[in-house]
Amino acid sequence: MLVIGIAGGTGSGKTTVVDEIMRIIGKENITILTQDNYYKDNSSISFEDREKLNYDHPNSIDFDLLIYQIKELKKGNTIHQPIYSFAKHNREQETTLIKPKKIILVEGILIFSNLELLNELDIKVFISTDDDERLIRRIRRDIKERNRTLEEVLSRYQTTLKPMHEQFIEPSKKYADIIIPNMKRNPASIEILTNFIQNRLNTQNESR
Repeated sequence: MLVIGIAGGTGSGKTTVVDEIMRIIGKENITILTQDNYYKDNSSISFEDREKLNYDHPNSIDFDLLIYQIKELKKGNTIHQPIYSFAKHNREQETTLIKPKKIILVEGILIFSNLELLNELDIKVFISTDDDERLIRRIRRDIKERNRTLEEVLSRYQTTLKPMHEQFIEPSKKYADIIIPNMKRNPASIEILTNFIQNRLNTQNESR
């Protein structure tokens, strides 16, 4: 089994890279674990207080659970992945049953900020994208998918997203094995990445 981490700032193009890997390698070979589903359970506090939390700080992520579930998949066990609701700022009661496959893709802005999680990743990919481009993508996504106003998106960007990116996300780029610049359309980088993944899989199979 190969565990691949894909990190980068909000709106950097991580989902595009994940989709391309799945298209080329085959989605039947890939399990995806998204950091967004591993925000901590905050049922003990009110909705109003949950709205005030900083969700762009590493402390907002239940890394213990994420790491545990990666280890379980490596053992060949199924897991119950949490489902997070951005509308409620909390986990849903339901979970998603995830089965182990040849490749685990772990995707999220903060996954390189946790050293224990880094040790579980065989390949670390960082998507490096211009700040203005990332902000434009974030505005479009939050307004369309999360029913946020432009004022809400810009306020959060200024108060948490930008400072947390500078403090935790951008510095974590140093841990990357591969850095993909500005993911608009970058077929050469995707080809290099998928070839690298396939070679690592072949090496693992030969060593068995």
